[in-house]
Amino acid sequence: MFQRLGTILFTWLVLSGAAAAAPVVFHGGFGDLNATVSFEVANFNNLRVTLTNTSQVDVQVPSQVLTAVFFDIAGDPVLTRISAILAPGSAVLFGGTDPGGVVGGEWAYGAGLSGAPRDARQGISSVGLGLFGPPDLFPGTDLQNPLSPNGLQYGLTSAGDDPGTGNTPVTGKNALIQNSVVFTLGGLPEDFQLSGISHVSFQYGTDLSEPNVPTHTPEPGTLVLAAVGCVLLVTRRRTRPTQ
Repeated sequence: MFQRLGTILFTWLVLSGAAAAAPVVFHGGFGDLNATVSFEVANFNNLRVTLTNTSQVDVQVPSQVLTAVFFDIAGDPVLTRISAILAPGSAVLFGGTDPGGVVGGEWAYGAGLSGAPRDARQGISSVGLGLFGPPDLFPGTDLQNPLSPNGLQYGLTSAGDDPGTGNTPVTGKNALIQNSVVFTLGGLPEDFQLSGISHVSFQYGTDLSEPNVPTHTPEPGTLVLAAVGCVLLVTRRRTRPTQ
């Protein structure tokens, strides 16, 4: 009996720890606009944010280009900008990167924001939107003038984009990323929990009047409870006395 309870407790702790360490993924979609952003803790006090334009639709106009993600973190900590790098399998159309796929000179992070969509206090953006300026940029060189964050350049075009179709801003005038960037932010407080991230939304285009898409996310706790339930069921079957 005690051995079985010990097994259950151990399994619960392992699964709970795994859930706490696993990324939290937010999804958002509206019409042809679809995106995801994942948040995970890396190296104990860093926050890794992976922003992806998952739409399979061919981008025709700037308002289909994903340019920012807004969010809240409990306590509104001010984090440090460590890096912004192309995700594996992604590429820059009509432009290049710093060595190692670094695109930090074209993306910014800000905390304590005022006037952001859905009253979010934090955000990562490739455009200014009246909220981000040159001091907010990640490390890296300015890959395309003007000094970023400003303009459509290095926003995220869709996974299904045909770079040869669409209007001028999306067919060569601006460098675009297809389709994901990984950002690393440092200085997480000791009591940080991924569950404290909320009010996540995706911004498209170069102005706040353009589409802003809210998100939804699965509840990791539900997955943990389901897994524990399976363990309990298996344990019960294994320990059931034979007739």
